[in-house]
Amino acid sequence: MKQSELLQQISDQDLKRSLILSQLLFILLALGLSLFLFEHITDWTSYFRWNSRDILLYGVISGIVVVIIDLILIRVFPSRMYDDGGINKRLFSNSSFNEILFFTLLISVAEELLFRGVIQTTFGYLIASTIFALVHFRYLKRPVLLISILILSFYIGYIFEITGNLLVTITCHFFIDFLLGLFIRFNGWGEE
Repeated sequence: MKQSELLQQISDQDLKRSLILSQLLFILLALGLSLFLFEHITDWTSYFRWNSRDILLYGVISGIVVVIIDLILIRVFPSRMYDDGGINKRLFSNSSFNEILFFTLLISVAEELLFRGVIQTTFGYLIASTIFALVHFRYLKRPVLLISILILSFYIGYIFEITGNLLVTITCHFFIDFLLGLFIRFNGWGEE
């Protein structure tokens, strides 16, 4: 059965609940792995530092630039090339502003804790960035989406390499997802 057919069988509430549960699983996995992989939990928490300059430059501005590039690509390529099976459209077009804020904050925190905070700090930049891209498996059959997520994954991983700060990567990831979520919600991206 195709992903789009499965998606039609799921209610909006079940889709939202699945998103929340998957992200909570990522958080639990990150916390659990950190207990085994780090000598002290403070080793892991040291990656959270308030640095206004880096958060603004590499988090906010960088995230906005990525969104602008993505929006340009959305205009250049046919919509079928950006079709992820309808998940993003279904999730964000049927969510309130506050839900989009909550979902994208949860996603950015959960994914960055696991992929940058645990996997990248333990196994390195290349492995973490590759696994991050592969976890977004619904993009694997769409070359434009696959290339986009690979570049984004390596870019966010690189930001972590140069800043060593999860607050920066969480901010960047959040701005990308939040702004694109709002774009889908209020501009009907993906509408035929």
